[in-house]
Amino acid sequence: MTYYEIKPGKALQPYVKCYYVYESATSAAFEDTVFPSGCMELIFNLGSGHWQTFTGETFVTTPAIELWGQLNRPLPIRSVGRNTMFGIRFHPHAAAGLLSDQINGFNNQVSDFGAIGGGAVNTLHARLLETRSWNKKIALVEAFLWQQVARAGKRLNKVALVNKLMFELRQPGEFTTMETIASRYGITARYMQQLFLQTTGLTPKLYSQISRFQHSLQLVAARNTSLTSIAYECGYADQSHFIREFKTFTGVTPSSYSAANSPVTLAASQAEHPTKESSLLSLV
Repeated sequence: MTYYEIKPGKALQPYVKCYYVYESATSAAFEDTVFPSGCMELIFNLGSGHWQTFTGETFVTTPAIELWGQLNRPLPIRSVGRNTMFGIRFHPHAAAGLLSDQINGFNNQVSDFGAIGGGAVNTLHARLLETRSWNKKIALVEAFLWQQVARAGKRLNKVALVNKLMFELRQPGEFTTMETIASRYGITARYMQQLFLQTTGLTPKLYSQISRFQHSLQLVAARNTSLTSIAYECGYADQSHFIREFKTFTGVTPSSYSAANSPVTLAASQAEHPTKESSLLSLV
């Protein structure tokens, strides 16, 4: 399988973290698990295969246009057939600027954005299927996203504020002073909590936890640092706290986790970034 990321055009960089392409070279099915990332994603299936997600009882095939809500727990997935997936990974605060619905209503699920987004997104999907050039595909997607930004209006003011608040929360030791952070921007801690839920689907505390978990995941995958050192570097109170939280988000302990057992993670870690193709596409 191959995976690579593409930098968005400059105008959309405040909203889109990256585009990515995932292609499976074989029709053999495999299973994996997706972990909380703090980001929502919009994914177009452009291949003959399909993805499935585990609902707790069985695997269910995902729609052709997938909207991935915020995850706060691990989600098992299965790839069936030869997949070609084109994804849009939004910044944690940014999806609310492009979607009119309450963001937290999509948490822990994969929704049919073809049914939610209306005719424009279905037309986009059809055009992506008939367009061969990735440069032209990106141009189509960027035109669609820019239309969504233009329609967002005043919602973008909240998006910009949450972006600033998230930056503050990522600073070491800042989470214990949420009230102080809120007061710097002339709002209450309660309103900050509501704003986070509306805009990211997460509370400030959960966003902070997922952010440090993602940092710890990279260190655990590298396998060159002790668990105690990882816990300290990522801001956990102690190693046991780190292990509990890691297991909450992955389903396994840090010592049991191996990126080699995760085909999607392994493909992403081996991707060249930026690639020659992504450098060209970023100019669109």
